[in-house]
Amino acid sequence: MALLPTLKTWLLVVPALALLGVVGYRAVGHVRHADTVPGPLDEAPVTLVSSAPMQAQQLARQLLSIERGTAVASGLPLDIRADIEGDTDLFAYAQRLQLQAANGNAEAAWMVSRVYDYCAIYAMDPGGYQLDNALLNGLGLTAAPAMVQARERVARRCGGFVASDGLGRQLILDQRRQAAKAGNLAAEASLFADGQPLMNTPEYRRGLVERVLDSRDPEAFMALSPAMGQRASGDRALDGLVAGDQFSELAWRLGACQLGMACGPDSVLMNNFCANGGICSQDGGQDFATFVYDAAVSRQGAGKMKALVEELIKKRKGR
Repeated sequence: MALLPTLKTWLLVVPALALLGVVGYRAVGHVRHADTVPGPLDEAPVTLVSSAPMQAQQLARQLLSIERGTAVASGLPLDIRADIEGDTDLFAYAQRLQLQAANGNAEAAWMVSRVYDYCAIYAMDPGGYQLDNALLNGLGLTAAPAMVQARERVARRCGGFVASDGLGRQLILDQRRQAAKAGNLAAEASLFADGQPLMNTPEYRRGLVERVLDSRDPEAFMALSPAMGQRASGDRALDGLVAGDQFSELAWRLGACQLGMACGPDSVLMNNFCANGGICSQDGGQDFATFVYDAAVSRQGAGKMKALVEELIKKRKGR
């Protein structure tokens, strides 16, 4: 799903976000997910930390491959979405997914795109990414530890990817387009949210949103969410639907959580917001829903938010 956050206007953005202008934040051309999730920042700060030599990165990758040996499982779990959470080796996971995607597995193709999205900023410059973490730690700011911890988790899980893998916007979009054309609804919703819909007629836009509602697929809800916020304001094709303001985008995200998306404190969703967007909860035990109601929604707005979420996840009449 998703992937830098688009919700800077409503979430409590900790001072760590300002640090992104100090460290080497390599987000040029990076695409939002949806983890999954998040969208691109307006612009990328200047890189101040030089990258490690490419030869060293390639050597490290070869050593990683040797170390893994035959430990990489040959198959995928029955629920191939589940492995993106936890402490999965995402480089090895992506290799397994790619084999399935090449054989026409739309779900595998979608999950490859989620891995690429999650790991892209790390993969742009693994050596520099680690140096940036050290720089953050050395600044002594109260917001830095949470962000460094989140970034270190990304580095642990994405080890093996290097800049030459090209985990940028175009590769992620291509992967999602492949998944969408093969029938994956979350990928189709993500393309729409990224401004790259398979079609761009009013009938298609409304039909896609209604298909996502009917599917009750949490990843499709999360992938669609950025398209249902302020960007949907004035789109007559979406009249009568939960769309058009910041509450709507949040409602779609919270609906995804209620439908089963991993939204806990250690989820890819929370990790990605903090590591790649600087939007970090100051309470490490908060899940996404608690964080939203704590940091983004006033007590007066909480009732409205809950009503919107209920509207989204209730069974549609006649379905």
